[in-house]
Amino acid sequence: MAKEYSYYPGCSSQKGASSSNLEKSVETLCEELDIKLNPIPDWNCCGASIGYAGGGELPRMTLSARNIALSEKHHPDQDIVATCAACWLNTREVNERLNHNPRLKEETNIALQAVKLEFSGKKKVRHMVEVLIEDVGYDALAQKVKKPLEGLKIAGYVGCQTNRPFGIDGESFENPMYLDKMVETLGAEPLTKYEKKVACCSGALMFSEPEKGQALVKDIIESAYDNGANMIVTPCPLCQANVEIYQDEINARYKTNFDMPVMYYSQLMDVAFGRNAKDAALDGNIIHSKKLREIADK
Repeated sequence: MAKEYSYYPGCSSQKGASSSNLEKSVETLCEELDIKLNPIPDWNCCGASIGYAGGGELPRMTLSARNIALSEKHHPDQDIVATCAACWLNTREVNERLNHNPRLKEETNIALQAVKLEFSGKKKVRHMVEVLIEDVGYDALAQKVKKPLEGLKIAGYVGCQTNRPFGIDGESFENPMYLDKMVETLGAEPLTKYEKKVACCSGALMFSEPEKGQALVKDIIESAYDNGANMIVTPCPLCQANVEIYQDEINARYKTNFDMPVMYYSQLMDVAFGRNAKDAALDGNIIHSKKLREIADK
């Protein structure tokens, strides 16, 4: 029987958006693992960026509280799962803050009365990698591998949002190992001494102060090369976009020659589980991994 979860997709996963390839590769992954993600009806933006731009605490809390309340209404027995690091972070923060702040919870529910919803906060808010680690497990993931990712040396780039302030249960904030364990499970070589695995990619600073943002990303990519990586893998859509998209501009600014693929963990799993390049959404990346494509095409 399929494991079922209430699914919060988030804005960036929509068709034509920056991480639609994450959405597609997770969909394929769930098919392989007999996981059913039930989208929250009429979900809204979590307010990851604009929510901090001056609207105030209560409106920001209410954005995510509405999604949680919708989940509780339509999928009352299911934990909420997000694939986007920012969506997970914002939704989990609101769930925990409202459960620990009766006054703020009351005020939020007054706001939600306008749309005939009520927040209770009784279910967990989880990242997709938590589901893979805690509910599926590394051993079960290893049993699904049909095409081991041999020959791939991978820098696991966790970034900020899946690591701080909450993190993945049981993992170190300074040196989380879950991406390395996933990579090893799939038959590739994790570069466990990769120094920039929890460094910031600059987030939205890349838009307002691109020179500072590109300097941070340059260090992330350079460290991957220095450790012998032929690709970077991440669970975060914003990290993936910042580290991949700006490599040409970084090359022009710093006279470097970066051409480093930046993939999602779900894309690696799809290929290792025997799915083709289309199922793994490999064409959704700007910088392609020839090695990963060769394995997918076997």
